[in-house]
Amino acid sequence: MNAPYEAPNRNHQASRPIGGILVDAGRLHPVDAERIMKLQREKNMRFGDAALSLKLLNADDIDFALAQQFDYAYLPQVSTGGSALPKALVAAWKPQSKVVEDLRALRSQLMLRWFGTAGNNALAIVSPEARAGRSWLTANLAVVFSQLGERTLLIDADMRKPSQHELFGLKNGIGLSALLAERCDFRCIQRVPDLRALSVLTAGATPPNPQELLGRPGFAHLLEAASESYDVILIDTPAALASADAQIISAHARGAVIVARRNVGAVKQLQQTTENLRQFGVQMVGSLFNKY
Repeated sequence: MNAPYEAPNRNHQASRPIGGILVDAGRLHPVDAERIMKLQREKNMRFGDAALSLKLLNADDIDFALAQQFDYAYLPQVSTGGSALPKALVAAWKPQSKVVEDLRALRSQLMLRWFGTAGNNALAIVSPEARAGRSWLTANLAVVFSQLGERTLLIDADMRKPSQHELFGLKNGIGLSALLAERCDFRCIQRVPDLRALSVLTAGATPPNPQELLGRPGFAHLLEAASESYDVILIDTPAALASADAQIISAHARGAVIVARRNVGAVKQLQQTTENLRQFGVQMVGSLFNKY
């Protein structure tokens, strides 16, 4: 089973001026670009500062152009490309926000504690119960890893109540359940067009036996094969105390992060989840309280 990952074409805009990028994107008229450059020369200003001074561009326009120059996967809040990515993916829409800074800090910790170690490509994201923000966190964490240039695969292994297809606006007719039932191969994996380094394997049709499917050798083979083509594999899981699915998934990944919503749920549930995972030989990479 070979993962058909193809490295995305790199963005060659780095040497292009901001004005040219914005004109090509339809955000700036060539005549206005000339006005900006004239003021830029007269006042010895940066192009962006001159444009803002003349009120011909806004901050979002400048952020868009800079993202193109620095090959940063960023979607402007007013998308001219008609992106269908839902607004819940704040890491794609609002990269300067406080919540995304927190996500980057978490990414740095995970790179140091887990993904920076040889052989650790996969990580399960677990919560004791539903409504902890686990799926939201997994999705946005996948986005920030892809923005770092890491070849990232997000697997929605919650075949009971899947949500990643909704968060990314993807089709969910065929996915993990079909792959584990040997009714499809890695062609089930979908690339996210607006985020070139990110791919998603949705959960697919809800099977009558999700726990049995996860316990088959196919899931281990999936992670092994995917590790050859992806730097980071993040796995969304069902609520850990509702079934044994999360423990099985985490055991295959070998590592897990536990997520709980602040001021929601009991500490004993968090402790029970941690103990259950440890009994499966899972390394606890970290735990966090989600306040968003």
